[in-house]
Amino acid sequence: MFRSRSKDEQAAPAKATADQPQQPRDPQAPKGRPTPKRSDAQSQRRARASTPTNRKDAAKASREARRADMARQREALASGDERYLPVRDKGPVRRFARDYVDSRWCVAEFFLPMAVVILVLTMVRVPKIQNIALLLWLVIIVLIVLDSIFIWIRMGKQVRERFPDENTRGVKAYAVMRTLQMRRLRLPKPQVKRGERP
Repeated sequence: MFRSRSKDEQAAPAKATADQPQQPRDPQAPKGRPTPKRSDAQSQRRARASTPTNRKDAAKASREARRADMARQREALASGDERYLPVRDKGPVRRFARDYVDSRWCVAEFFLPMAVVILVLTMVRVPKIQNIALLLWLVIIVLIVLDSIFIWIRMGKQVRERFPDENTRGVKAYAVMRTLQMRRLRLPKPQVKRGERP
């Protein structure tokens, strides 16, 4: 009995609001948000019109956008344009690290050609030549380690002096990894000549 009465009471106001016509908004009353500029409204309309309607078109549009981003990134890696570089290469600290490595000769950049030579020497069935090849392996590895330690210490010191307020985490490892690549294969492309001060 109580339940049915409460249901009737709830239904009555709902019926009353449904029967009443909706009040028109007063044109002088504030609408609670600023009126957008015409250019903004037009760009929003264009964006709504250009959004794909089905999944196939959406996938195609995202593929094209990704392809355009990758092309822009490749151009940036070739030209050194900071705006489109990957996140790991962005910033003045990373640029300095690249320039520091590219401005000097590094032992590690000759590792690949030397490895090929040593591999050929180890295939020769003469014990003396094989011993020389093993000794060369040892010498190359020791030189690379010493050169990497030198770069780690010297470049780390210069980075701290030049960029005291910047985040320098991972910069030394970034520079050492760059030394392991041959100069012409490095990305982003070197922007300084050998011997130039970065």
